[in-house]
Amino acid sequence: MNVVDRIAKALSGRSVTLKKRIIILFLISSLLPFIFVFFISYHTIYSILTNKIQDNLQSNLRQVELSLENAVNNLNSVSEQLAFKGSIGRDLEILLTSNNAYERSQMTTQINAELNLITFTNTNVGLTMYYFQKDGLHQFENTGVKPDFDPKTLPLLAEYYGITYYGPHISYDRFNNNYVLSALRKVDLPSRDDVYVYIESNFKLTESLLDNGRNPQHAYYLFLDNDRKITYSEIPAEYPLGTAFASDSPEKSHGLSKPFYWFDETSNQGWSIVSVISTADYDKEMNKWFLQIIGSSLFFLGLSAFMGWLLWKMVYRPLSTFNKEMKSLTSSRTPANLAPTRIPEFDQLLAQFRDMKTQIWELFVEVQQKEKRRADLEVEKLLYQINPHFLMNTLDTVHWLAVMNGQGEIDRIITSLNKLLHYNLGKLGQSSTIRDEVDALKQYLILQKVRYDFEFQVNIEVEPSLLDMPIPRFILQPLVENSLYHGFSENGVIHVLVKAREMIEISIQDNGSGMTQEAIAKLLHSEQPEREKVGMGIGMNYVKRMLEAYYNGKARIRIESVPGQGTGILLNLPIAKEETA
Repeated sequence: MNVVDRIAKALSGRSVTLKKRIIILFLISSLLPFIFVFFISYHTIYSILTNKIQDNLQSNLRQVELSLENAVNNLNSVSEQLAFKGSIGRDLEILLTSNNAYERSQMTTQINAELNLITFTNTNVGLTMYYFQKDGLHQFENTGVKPDFDPKTLPLLAEYYGITYYGPHISYDRFNNNYVLSALRKVDLPSRDDVYVYIESNFKLTESLLDNGRNPQHAYYLFLDNDRKITYSEIPAEYPLGTAFASDSPEKSHGLSKPFYWFDETSNQGWSIVSVISTADYDKEMNKWFLQIIGSSLFFLGLSAFMGWLLWKMVYRPLSTFNKEMKSLTSSRTPANLAPTRIPEFDQLLAQFRDMKTQIWELFVEVQQKEKRRADLEVEKLLYQINPHFLMNTLDTVHWLAVMNGQGEIDRIITSLNKLLHYNLGKLGQSSTIRDEVDALKQYLILQKVRYDFEFQVNIEVEPSLLDMPIPRFILQPLVENSLYHGFSENGVIHVLVKAREMIEISIQDNGSGMTQEAIAKLLHSEQPEREKVGMGIGMNYVKRMLEAYYNGKARIRIESVPGQGTGILLNLPIAKEETA
């Protein structure tokens, strides 16, 4: 399976989101060609810059080598004039062999004049003199000479028939300490064989040649003699004097000897000059270009990402608007005031969705009204079954008959029943307060204590600040009734506690026989109340549904029971009264 097939299969997967698909397509259409062009450009420009740097270094090195070779040739030319074959050399032979003091004086003056003329007319020549090797003396010097003059200590550059070249080295001119090139030529006088001409190049010439050979990469120079030993090094720590210069092959003109690149030029006289440059300096221009490429790449990459983000926003904003519309479908019947997407296709779909939402809410309102009418009919049906006023008036009549006949127990029962029925039927559809709920619960307990033939105790504790707090009607009585009708026995105790925390907490705890988890689930979720067991016909399911309707699902009811140890019921009600359903 090739790459295209894999990408197509990945995009067709059901689990791939729209966002991921857009990102994948963006990478394929934008980044891959960009990366391909980047690598092609990088290798091409890298090759061009490498050749440019190498050509620049090689050209500079070649220029220095030619200039130094000319300087050496110039030393050779001047030294020939001072040798025996030259006019000054013959005068020196006369001076050394003559016994006539006058003649010797004349020759000395003439030699000095000729030497001054040669050095004056040749500005590329510095210190010039005759050196007598056996005596270790020098004569006819054109400037002061340092006392430690010894040609044997000079770095050998090249050696030919009768002439030796040295350098670069510190000049023996007493008045400067600059680097120079020098030549030592044997004069070959008939009378003596230890006479040599010593000539130095002008120090400014050597300094100018080395400095002009500098390049932006900051190269260093090495001079190699005919045996390729280092006679001069600008970085002696890495390339010590007197050591052989190591290279991969003598035929190579450049190479890499970490941490330096080197470039070699060999003169016609056999000596060589090597330019060495650290890899950091060599790559400086390359790195500068690479940083420019990276910066440009990041810029265009950011631009491409920005364009991709704009493309995503063009799709994401309409989807977000649809998402908000869908969320508002169940929470609000009025359309949300959302800005248009400015994309005709999405705006058209959004308008159709809003029309559908309006129709759904109209149907929902119609269903609500039908359900309300059905509920009103059920209540009206119950009211027609027995008139509450007729029932309560009849109970009042029984109450007065009991009073007139001295039946106090019957009077108490009738009074409690009348109050309980009045609370239950007198204010249909209205909320109540905790105070009224507690009073109705007390009347209910009076009736139950008369009915049952065993003793039980009910303790009621309510925080005073909660007495006037609104709650749904008739929610305490079913909870206490649950304790009476599910395993309650002699000497039972029921604790009713109403307190305020973050919510109103109502707990009913008894010490009865308890219930199993199956019984608790049946009690909470059974749709049909157990009327044959419950005196008022109001079950736990009624309480659960009433709390859900009254508090919009924000109230909680929990039952905890252990068989043989009792049952606890806990209600958590919001303190602020919510809009009823």
